[in-house]
Amino acid sequence: MEPVQKPLYALGLRLLATMVLATLVMTVKYTVEAGVAFPEVLFWRQVPSVVLILAWLMLRGEVHRLKTTRLPDHARRAVLGMTGMFFTFGAPVLLPLAVATTFGFTTPVFAVILSALLLKEQVGPVRWLAVALGFAGIVVIAQPGHAAIPAFGAAVGLGAGFMVALISIQVRDLGRTEESLSIVFWFALISAPILALGLPFYASAHTPWQWFLLLGGGFLGLVGQLLLTASLRYGQVASVIVMDYSALVWATLYGWLIWTELPPASIWLGAPLIIAAGAVIAWREHLHYRRLTPTATSSAE
Repeated sequence: MEPVQKPLYALGLRLLATMVLATLVMTVKYTVEAGVAFPEVLFWRQVPSVVLILAWLMLRGEVHRLKTTRLPDHARRAVLGMTGMFFTFGAPVLLPLAVATTFGFTTPVFAVILSALLLKEQVGPVRWLAVALGFAGIVVIAQPGHAAIPAFGAAVGLGAGFMVALISIQVRDLGRTEESLSIVFWFALISAPILALGLPFYASAHTPWQWFLLLGGGFLGLVGQLLLTASLRYGQVASVIVMDYSALVWATLYGWLIWTELPPASIWLGAPLIIAAGAVIAWREHLHYRRLTPTATSSAE
């Protein structure tokens, strides 16, 4: 049975998830700069999720909660998720935190394009205008032809926004029948062995501080994924995704405190355009959802 919608609860979960995941992104960037290979960081991002979830459910005698009849769907989510991790965590390694975070805000823009191309949904002029506005913001930030932002880093940042759009739709579908714990567990369980295949080529000995960063990142990833998945279980993608824009505050703060870097001037010009585009898209989707189920939202609140 599809879970009851709780829009305000979902917004709160998404806001908290954004804070935790912004801290995770900062930790990944810091860990790579501390001398740990990027692929190994991704591997240890997954392992604690498997161990902690399984141990917690075993202590409670609730391992049955991981039972699923949708293993192929979980496998597809794992493949997309691994790809998304390379983009999502690769962007802040290549770019300043605030810049990488802003490129990630293109997710709603890509969601509109995907819905039109893949799902054959009718997209009205307002949403297409929002898409154009979002890409105008990208051009302002990336400044093609200038060396302020590396082209490869910008491409990875945009890839992160695209992958999150794909994954959000898939997680939303899984959330109709699967618990948040189950979705996160199967993602980690399937992806960790695949990531481990490369360990002989890049793994190295670590200091206690590096181990703390690796395991801390894994714990943050687990908490963030649980919160993120729960927000998609209780709220519409287009509604809760608005909370993601608070990540720019955390990225700017971490960038200033740890790397003494402030976003370039182009961020303050382009980011409002991208955020405005996402907000318009989210609002249109919210109105559409309310028209389809006029009593669902009010009853849940």
